[in-house]
Amino acid sequence: MEATQAPAAGSPTLLLEQVVKTYVMGDTEVRALRGVSLTIGRNEYVAIMGPSGSGKSTLMNMIGCLDTPTSGSYLLEGLPVGKMSDDELADIRNRKIGFVFQTFNLLPRADVLHNVELPLVYAGEPRASRRKRALEAIERVGLADRAHHKPNELSGGQRQRVAIARALVGNPSIILADEPTGNLDSRTGEEIMRMFDELYSSGQTIILVTHEDDIAAHARRTVRLRDGLIESDVTNGARRRPAAAATAPGP
Repeated sequence: MEATQAPAAGSPTLLLEQVVKTYVMGDTEVRALRGVSLTIGRNEYVAIMGPSGSGKSTLMNMIGCLDTPTSGSYLLEGLPVGKMSDDELADIRNRKIGFVFQTFNLLPRADVLHNVELPLVYAGEPRASRRKRALEAIERVGLADRAHHKPNELSGGQRQRVAIARALVGNPSIILADEPTGNLDSRTGEEIMRMFDELYSSGQTIILVTHEDDIAAHARRTVRLRDGLIESDVTNGARRRPAAAATAPGP
């Protein structure tokens, strides 16, 4: 596979077509996704919502190349994710997806600079250039004066800003944020969401997984899942008919 090929002009950032994901648990098959079709273009800001068991975490893992479909297809910038080896999946995650997690996932003994440059370390980028890029990302999130502090010397909001800088440092195609304000108080959460708003305004594609309506309201489009299917897909108040909802497969 040519992992470095460029996406065709005008092609979507990601395209899922009739994606099914089935897990086998003992003698039981669990169909977490039942035929999900979803297209997200460049510089979209999408919230994915749904109750527990709806399939939103499975869909997030699929979009983030942490899992592959049982059937159906997933193209990320034209690359067929479902046909990739584990090494190729790891490479595409590192190059094309910036992750922001509820729990920050920072190395406690490393300073801000090292935490942010870590994806570039894995990518094999030379020390001088990766440090330059990491410092630029840290400055972008307003923490230039905290570059040599460790996570336990930062507030929760500052730690999440570090996580956002780490997600940005590789210039990813997508920022994938999983409940990014879940461990923050409401005021700090709003500050973090304003930062996502600014990233979207600068051209970044953002996919936000959340169960909170006020957080989802920052997105320009909301996709709701239920029972492994897209229940609704709403953009600017206009309801879009999901491709898979009309003919739901049987269990």
